[in-house]
Parts: sequence; structure tokens; C-alpha cells
Amino acid sequence: DIDDVGHKYYLELELEDVLDKDRTVSCTAEVLYPLGSKTSAPDVQVTVQGELRSTEEADQEFYNQMRSLEKELEAENIPDSHGNIPPELEPIHLLAWVASGFLIWQNSTENTKFHLAQVKRVKQVKRSDEDLQFDYVLLLHEMVSQEVLPWEVTVLWHPQNGARVSQS
Repeated sequence: DIDDVGHKYYLELELEDVLDKDRTVSCTAEVLYPLGSKTSAPDVQVTVQGELRSTEEADQEFYNQMRSLEKELEAENIPDSHGNIPPELEPIHLLAWVASGFLIWQNSTENTKFHLAQVKRVKQVKRSDEDLQFDYVLLLHEMVSQEVLPWEVTVLWHPQNGARVSQS
């Protein structure tokens, strides 16, 4: 619907449980894109039918593991050419998925349809504060043109603060 406030979209989604790949949860979302503003975030109202499991414990475990590494994590080609993601890199891939969502939101038009194809490269960067920092090169597949586009993006993450994404 288009009204005097902006563009409104209604979505029905199936969300995959991050901790249990065989479980999905249904939800509906109302997304309102404000008129005339390309920099304002859309207003999103989500209703979940069912219960999402908490990832608090897994988040804290991942955070502690990354903070305790003697050498910063570096990895390439996630998933590999066969679609496999090593279990220890699943959280890295999930953060890339969050970052790709930000990139897609910032760069999409009515004529594009982006999809995260692969983490080409990721490197953890040591920080003096409590955040974890990961510098990514993500490959986004633009489904309409069939182009695969590389994007450089930095993700800061802390279990209590969530993810913050910036692109270069």
C-alpha cells in the first residue's frame, strides 16, 4: 500500500531456528518505508507465532572463544564449493548473513534481488575495547542481472550489544 506516510509491505515468513536447523517458526511482518527518505530505516513490526529459542549461551561461548584465540581468526570461502560450512565457522557465517542484510537494505531497489552467495574472506581484528571486529569480503549474488558483486564490510559484535555494520 502507498499512503501519505510511505510504502507499506506485509510479509509472511518462515524463520529457521539458528540452533535447530530442522525447526522453523512462522512470523508476519509489517514494513513501512518512509516517503522521501533514502537514509531512514524502515519501521518494522514483527509478530512471531511460536517461540524462538535464546542464543545467549551459544553467543557467550562464541564470544569467549574468539576473545581467547592467540592468533586472530582468518578464513576464506564460507561455504566451500560444495556448500559446506564447518561447525566452528557457523557463527562467522551468521554474522556475515546479518551484514549482508544490512548491505541489501542499503543498496536494494525495486529492480534488484540480492542474496549472500559466500564469505570470500573474513579476518578478525584485535581491539582494545570489548567488541569483536570482523572485516569481511562478502560476495552478493544479484539475482536479476546474475552478477556476483564483492562488498567489503566491517562487523562489530558483542553479545550484549548485538551487531553493528559498516561498509567501505
